[in-house]
Amino acid sequence: MKLKTMILALPAWLGLFGAVAMAKAPVPAHPEKINYPAFTYELPPASQFRAVLSNGLVVYIAEDRLFPTFDMSVSLRVGGAIDPEGKAGLAALMGEQIRDGGTKSLTPEELDEKLDFLAASARTSIGDTRGRSGLSCLSKDVDAALALWVEMMRYPRFDEDRLRLAKERRLQNIKRRNDSTNSIQGIEWGFLMNGEDHFSNRYPSSASISGITRDDLAAFHHRFIHPGNMVIAVAGDFDRAVMLKKLEQVFAGWPIGETGPTGFDAPTHKPKPGVYVLHKDDVNQGRVTIGHKSIVRGGPDEFALQVMQGILGATGFRSRLVARVRSNEGLAYNTGARYEQGVNYAGDFTAWFQSKSNSCAYATQIVLEEINRMRDEKVSQQDVDDAVAYVVESFPQRFPNKMAILRTYLADEHTGRDPKFWQSYVDNVKRVTPDDVLRVAKKYLHPDELVILAVGDASAMRAGGHDKAPDLRLDGFGKVTELPLRDPDTLTR
Repeated sequence: MKLKTMILALPAWLGLFGAVAMAKAPVPAHPEKINYPAFTYELPPASQFRAVLSNGLVVYIAEDRLFPTFDMSVSLRVGGAIDPEGKAGLAALMGEQIRDGGTKSLTPEELDEKLDFLAASARTSIGDTRGRSGLSCLSKDVDAALALWVEMMRYPRFDEDRLRLAKERRLQNIKRRNDSTNSIQGIEWGFLMNGEDHFSNRYPSSASISGITRDDLAAFHHRFIHPGNMVIAVAGDFDRAVMLKKLEQVFAGWPIGETGPTGFDAPTHKPKPGVYVLHKDDVNQGRVTIGHKSIVRGGPDEFALQVMQGILGATGFRSRLVARVRSNEGLAYNTGARYEQGVNYAGDFTAWFQSKSNSCAYATQIVLEEINRMRDEKVSQQDVDDAVAYVVESFPQRFPNKMAILRTYLADEHTGRDPKFWQSYVDNVKRVTPDDVLRVAKKYLHPDELVILAVGDASAMRAGGHDKAPDLRLDGFGKVTELPLRDPDTLTR
């Protein structure tokens, strides 16, 4: 009976406590008037986690006792950029088959079964300029799981049946390259920016995939997959000293081979400004990208450029492109801008949207207006404060756990970034002023160098006809070059 009385009285007590709390802290009239306490986040320095094994292998290691798990990430100095002539796709295929193709002593099915029995996940992949591998398991099974991972990485079987299936999947994907405007645009933009001969545009063809053999995979693996081309990160429920000794044993006796690439050649191609249209007749929307080449990261204007891109199109609904193209005009669901600062060579500045065919010219005009406005008008202090707040407040979200921190330092070790970069990152962003944003906009945004690429129904996009600009056409932004779709296999025209 007493319990029933207490339960019935609970709402009244809660109401009383709520009333007292409201009396002490009045509810603001609007959410924007809420004052939050200052929040600071300091990222632990890389030196706190970095260790070097006796064979020279760099390890980033952190104890994380929250869950009884073990997690390892590995960065590999290997990539499709060094695929042999006529073997485009070799590195990527090898990266997949290291995991999927079994080991010297285990068939693919046996390897799958052993990993499943341990509730472990092993993974490998290789991109253009970097390979990745990883392992996740329960901490109690770390010895068995690590032994499987080492066998997988050091002695891959490259099973012929798994290889055949993987090649068949790739051949089917090659045939579908022109199925979506997203795929067409991504490929064509790369060619417009970096040219026909750069490694970033060296796509596998049916001939190159068909010509790759198991012996090719084994030879490429022997050259580049070894501790000398690895940087690793481990986090989990373990003792640091014990785990370092364990890693010494795991990598002992694994020979160091040929060093993988530490840098990659920049494209020599110079993009030609203009309007380029690719026709795809089975879509009712156009996908448009606008931009030019950017710079390499690490320069004195790196942080001002980050704030500039935030104001223009990288801070969600507060950014100018999202506000105008999406919110105010309702022309596109997905729009924005990014000033990519490349690692090995200059990246791309891009602004983008997807809109109805007859709206593409009008939306393009808005994007161009906002790019020029960045150069012509000093942004307000509020614009800068909003962009800086977006960067600063989202900074801790990059590091939700210890492994996220280690992966950041892993990537920096791989690419040669200053390990102290992140310790001063927030302060450097906070120092950016409206004058800085105007200066870098004038210096690094080049309206006369813009490439405009539109993929969709060419006739409808070129005709324009939006209600607010019925006479505006794509040719109002320069000479229009209508390009035929590339052959999905060879990517030639």
